[in-house]
Amino acid sequence: MYRYDQYDQTIVDDRVDEFRDQVRRRLSGELTEDQFKPLRLMNGLYLQLHAYMLRIAVPYGTLDSRQMRMLAHIARTYDRGYGHFTTRQNIQFNWIKLEDTPDILADLATTQMHAIQTSGNCIRNISSDQFAGAAADEVADPRPWAELIRQWSTFHPEFSYLPRKFKIAVIAADEDRAAMRLHDIGIQLVMRPDEAGRPVLGARVFVGGGMGRTPMIGPELRDFVGADDLMSYLEAALRVYNRHGRRDNIYKARIKILVHELGIDAYRAAVEAEFVAVKALGIDPPAAELARITAMFAPPAFADGAAGDAGPDRSNPDFAAWLDRNVHPHKQPGHAIVTISLKPPGGIPGDATADQMDLIADLAQRLGHDELRVTHSQNLVLPHVRVGDLCDLWTALRDAGLAAANVDLISDIIACPGLDYCSLANARSIPLAQKIGARFADPVRQRDLGELKLKISGCINACGHHHAGHIGILGVDRKGVENYQLLLGGSGAQDVSLGRITGPGFSEDGVVDAIERVTDRYLQVRDEGERFLDTYRRVGMDAFKEAIYG
Repeated sequence: MYRYDQYDQTIVDDRVDEFRDQVRRRLSGELTEDQFKPLRLMNGLYLQLHAYMLRIAVPYGTLDSRQMRMLAHIARTYDRGYGHFTTRQNIQFNWIKLEDTPDILADLATTQMHAIQTSGNCIRNISSDQFAGAAADEVADPRPWAELIRQWSTFHPEFSYLPRKFKIAVIAADEDRAAMRLHDIGIQLVMRPDEAGRPVLGARVFVGGGMGRTPMIGPELRDFVGADDLMSYLEAALRVYNRHGRRDNIYKARIKILVHELGIDAYRAAVEAEFVAVKALGIDPPAAELARITAMFAPPAFADGAAGDAGPDRSNPDFAAWLDRNVHPHKQPGHAIVTISLKPPGGIPGDATADQMDLIADLAQRLGHDELRVTHSQNLVLPHVRVGDLCDLWTALRDAGLAAANVDLISDIIACPGLDYCSLANARSIPLAQKIGARFADPVRQRDLGELKLKISGCINACGHHHAGHIGILGVDRKGVENYQLLLGGSGAQDVSLGRITGPGFSEDGVVDAIERVTDRYLQVRDEGERFLDTYRRVGMDAFKEAIYG
């Protein structure tokens, strides 16, 4: 993974010193809240319902054991003993004191972490495939490119005050594990033959995706941009948005609105013209710099002989179920990718205690080549585990309450913090997720339902990705009463689609009952081996509406 050089470290250390002075001036009254707000937001600090919330960047979801232990330290020392992993592959702490934030950022800096640009109208944390560097289906490791984009976008003088926040995802496989086309810009690395038939690395570029109050799937901007031109092309795309994006209406300021109003052809023409001008500036990185970054993402030193390991003993049914749901193929023979579910029965989706974070750090160091990933579905990943170590890993996770065998099942719920914490929320997400988890707690029932991605947002901002859920739930305010809209048919994967609202909303208990009626109808009408999403697309909404509303 990437390691800071002296320039990176100096930038982060100087930002800590700068923010320490800003906090001092706020606490002394020299700065009003209105003056302080844009400063704290650019350092990831929000003022929520009950306390400050600090959002810490985990670039493209990659971190090591030392950094995970630091997150555990922050949870234990400055918060209430836990943290919340988010759909942006970041982590949030919800009970922060303003006077502690400079010390937190200073502690983070000692492990090459920060909270820079985790808020504000700038380019946010770059997201990527949680299996990057381990998946057999990728054409290249996307993380060096994500890191390059991170460096390019940090404190970019033109793009620090965009019309609205901006999110970029980078993947390198046909299977989309990062909801790439629901980002402001989505990048898929691909190989294409040159004139001599030799494979050349480049990218498909998508633009104008996003969720929120106006969800849109990003259309293709260009089917191939050569790797040598990619940074200039991104610069051109952002310049057009920065120049023409609306600043008079916050609800129409995202790039998706600009692309929709101009039309993709007109936006593409503007980007292509700007690209010609930008390319002449020579901003694409030298080959030596890209090579320097790429070298830091070299595969780990896999153990000799691992390919000859016998498969794990499946005689324990709980272990076998975990292998089937949480363990994924690795490009290196004898190794596996392991997803650690942060969705235990009765738990809060995405939460991990300080003790759990310490344990996961220890396991990563001992069994996972000292590497961890955060997923956009609010779980964690050990990307490089020897097959012969899977049983030891599972045993340690089981003893810590971290062995839920439910990845991509109905209890693997994505949920925002909702009205329990967030000042923007209209309804609670966490208690609803817990009630749904309790209703479908039977693991046999979950496995019978199969892949079923359920996502909950407590407001129209869609931090819980409800538009992209096979089943989505949106919390709204109905004359002072929490109400929940039910959506069906969304997907953030390569078969991307937006969910449709079924009809009138429900109370908290009522929406749980409605979901059960939806799943019962699915079991009645599905074909052999058919996923919920495929059944919905085959039979249509009406079959489910009849079951929901009668």
